[in-house]
Amino acid sequence: MDIPYKIIGGFAARAYGANRELADIDIEVNDKDILVIFYEVKPYIVFGPGRYTDDSWDLELMTLQYEGQEIDIAGLGAKIFNTVNKKWENLVSNLDNYELVEIYGKKVPIEKLDSLIAYKTKLSRDVDIEDIRQLKLLKY
Repeated sequence: MDIPYKIIGGFAARAYGANRELADIDIEVNDKDILVIFYEVKPYIVFGPGRYTDDSWDLELMTLQYEGQEIDIAGLGAKIFNTVNKKWENLVSNLDNYELVEIYGKKVPIEKLDSLIAYKTKLSRDVDIEDIRQLKLLKY
């Protein structure tokens, strides 16, 4: 199965050197590919696939529990709540916006650092603020 993807969120921040404890691993794919993946991971699904909405996110999502690790497989068509301007906005993202980073001996596509910091700034949850703080220290 050859499905385009990239790692986003806290695991992406860790790939760049941040070191806070992870809540989950976030993987972004095309919305249509969530259903393709569904059949391969069905025994591990704890949510979805379906629309997920909370105070920060509105997106297509499928959540897995695999060997004690939560894994979110999210679609590209996400909206985030921008805490700076207090409005919902489309998260402009595509699967070509990545850097290949070596993780556990394998090169994987990771959200580019600048766009990772940009969307984490808009979300500004405690975990995002901590990631941004650490990433900026590493970057400069």
